[in-house]
Amino acid sequence: MSLRVYNTLSGTKEEFTPLVPGKVSMYVCGVTVYDHCHIGHARANVVFDMIYRYLRHAGYDVTYVRNYTDVDDKIINRANQEGVPYNVISERFIAEFDRDMAALGLDLPTHQPKATEHIAEMIDVINRLIDKGYAYAADGDVYFCVEKFDPYLKLSKRNLDEMQAGARIEVGEKKRHPMDFALWKGSKPGEPFWESPWGQGRPGWHIECSAMSMKYLGETFDIHGGGKDLVFPHHENEIAQSEAANGKPFAHYWIHNGFVNINSEKMSKSLGNFFTIKEVLEKYDAEVLRFFLLSAHYRSPIDFSDQNLREAEAGLERIYGTLAGIDENLTKGAEGTTEETDRELAEKAATFPERFREAMDDDFNTAQALGFVFDLVRSANRVLGEGTGGSNRDLLAEARDRIREVGAVLGIFTSEPRAFAERLKKRKAAELPITAEEIERLIAERIAARASRDFKRADEIRDDLAAKGIMLLDSPQGTTWKVK
Repeated sequence: MSLRVYNTLSGTKEEFTPLVPGKVSMYVCGVTVYDHCHIGHARANVVFDMIYRYLRHAGYDVTYVRNYTDVDDKIINRANQEGVPYNVISERFIAEFDRDMAALGLDLPTHQPKATEHIAEMIDVINRLIDKGYAYAADGDVYFCVEKFDPYLKLSKRNLDEMQAGARIEVGEKKRHPMDFALWKGSKPGEPFWESPWGQGRPGWHIECSAMSMKYLGETFDIHGGGKDLVFPHHENEIAQSEAANGKPFAHYWIHNGFVNINSEKMSKSLGNFFTIKEVLEKYDAEVLRFFLLSAHYRSPIDFSDQNLREAEAGLERIYGTLAGIDENLTKGAEGTTEETDRELAEKAATFPERFREAMDDDFNTAQALGFVFDLVRSANRVLGEGTGGSNRDLLAEARDRIREVGAVLGIFTSEPRAFAERLKKRKAAELPITAEEIERLIAERIAARASRDFKRADEIRDDLAAKGIMLLDSPQGTTWKVK
């Protein structure tokens, strides 16, 4: 099966055929850098990082552009509140965004343009729109005339007349139609500005993405992405101004990720259920968050809750536990596996690459792909439970390699199993009523008690630690511990 993607523009899954064979051009709307990124930003960026990775895995040469909106009303308002220039705010939160994305394991896009570095390109597009009669200047502002562009609202499938009935022109606006949108805004006192044919001012929000995508990808490109909340007005307006200026299709495939809900409610600052990435990563490992975000299909809504994060953590811990078990057993080579168990693992490992590809080719279905990972893990665990030796050592190694290959594509399972376990243990231990040092001291005391055959004291220590949420794991290599 060839790759099929859901195109918001057509409302159907379509076979993916890039403009240039073997190459993919993709533009994804970035963040407005005025504050810390929230969990919704995490989902959008992890989703398109996954798509970027999979397209490259499938053999495409991908040019991926993700922008920064670094001048905007919100940035200016925050700068005024703090009494600093606007770019102090934007550069601060660009750095914060970059730190968050690095923590989530994102690969760098090919280009990360800033809006303020592309003012000339925006002015050029606006001039073309005015010359073609799609835009008009009004006392230092420039607006796009939506009535001039017949296909307007073809992405969001809305009705212009119905929208006009509920719209109004704000005080100070010079629009001819309530739905006309700003391409250029005349500057107000104290605001940053750039020179233009219409006077000093700054660009509207929508024009920046059209100008930057054209510069780096051309007038027509393959994929435009973003969160579902951007379908209208941002992406709708991008289509209108771009296709009006160029007289040709803008993007062929429009891909939008679903919303993040918090405990089954829409995330909102007013509801008090708003979480930044930084806050979440104080409580959960970054790989756990990424694993959670990929556990649902990207177009589906996903419910963010402590319970769901804990379940994702447990699932990821189980996969790493299997990888650790494989590594350990490959060095031992114990005997005793049944032929039936070997055959099951051989079949799952052999068919896994094809099943993974089919899932991902079906509109990047990571939920199904991860289901196949757990299927392979279950078969590997049956072999591990019976012992490993002879031919099945190769089977276990193959299963491990298959899981690692998927991890490289999805950006998970990239740690060494022991390092992941230690990371998780340290994070969980911070919430316990006992320090890691005290746990290690009691384990040493227990070892000494057992050596002197004081089994009562050894059992007391074990039970005391169990009551505090600590599970002791005895093996020929020694005693280790984990948080329940």
